[in-house]
Amino acid sequence: MACLATLKLEIEALKQVFTKNDERFQVLAASVDEVSCCFIGSNGEKYAIQANIVGSYPSSPPIWFAESEEASITDALQLLANTSGQNNHVVNQVDILVRELCRIHEIPLPSALDSLKAQLQPQSSGAGPLSEEVTRGASLEKSDDSDSDYDVLEDLMSENDTEGEQEPKPETEVEYFTILKRIRDKPTDSSSTDSVSSSVRLMKELRDIYQSDSYKNNIFSVELVDDSLYEWNVRLKSVDPDSQLQKDLVLLKEQQGEEGILLNITFKSTYPFDPPFVGIVYPAIAGGYVLFGGAICMELLTKQGWSSAYTIEAVILQIAAAMVTKEARVNFEATKMLSKNPYNLKRAQQSFASVEKAHAMHGWATLGTPKG
Repeated sequence: MACLATLKLEIEALKQVFTKNDERFQVLAASVDEVSCCFIGSNGEKYAIQANIVGSYPSSPPIWFAESEEASITDALQLLANTSGQNNHVVNQVDILVRELCRIHEIPLPSALDSLKAQLQPQSSGAGPLSEEVTRGASLEKSDDSDSDYDVLEDLMSENDTEGEQEPKPETEVEYFTILKRIRDKPTDSSSTDSVSSSVRLMKELRDIYQSDSYKNNIFSVELVDDSLYEWNVRLKSVDPDSQLQKDLVLLKEQQGEEGILLNITFKSTYPFDPPFVGIVYPAIAGGYVLFGGAICMELLTKQGWSSAYTIEAVILQIAAAMVTKEARVNFEATKMLSKNPYNLKRAQQSFASVEKAHAMHGWATLGTPKG
């Protein structure tokens, strides 16, 4: 993955050059995850265009799409899917996109393109103040960027590290920063395939969870496994209070001292463009979309039903609601056996893959699984 500092500066350059008031091409919003743009044709028609920056960027170019099916737009976006090398960088992608759209629409190139070039080429006359920083960031790509995934930690923790008098922070915020510090201080695994965009998204997800009413009201708790952003243990402590499942959970705590349902959530380096895998660790659950091995089979957790717009908090609450709707119950006898024969992640994944394949062939509604 490209150095995060370089990506941030390229994003900043795009926002500075193609403002929301530009008459030809506007960058409406931009982050290390996605870029939202608008191209304005010769007659004032507007075309909304968006790019998702994938985990394998810049080895792979951003994924571009638009609501419009007009040939001029689709042809230009198809051109971007076939780039390589430096042309995979988002600034060069935008340059190619604008030039191609102007060529197809037979309109002059916007002067902003020259400004963008100046921003990114400090050797050119009139280079902007961002140029040296972009060049420095680009040079880091040639060196060891194993720490680049954690650059964003410094940004997220900056307000916690500021000097001078500070107001006492809420308990959940203190807990969040404590976890981030442990992640930052953890030795880097040189073989890790974690991506910048995925790490940033997961850190934001974790922050939002700690600030959510669901967390503050003790509906569920979150713990990172071995301080990894890519594996979470989520303890679902409460479901619908009128449900049989909640009554089972109360009884389970009385009998065995274990609270709630322990979920294990694992993320790929392609998250949020691929769904997480969710399985139950404890207790044994019968019904409620829970498969052999503890896997949870719901369409929203498959590639077909997943959307990168989903949040993990929403997924957790949806799982809780689905289990109640489908009358899931704690299997007390099977739960006793988990200490001797615990759920196995590989077995759960195999079970999920088998059922997912059947659903893909025959449809979800047909097989009784709800839409995500």
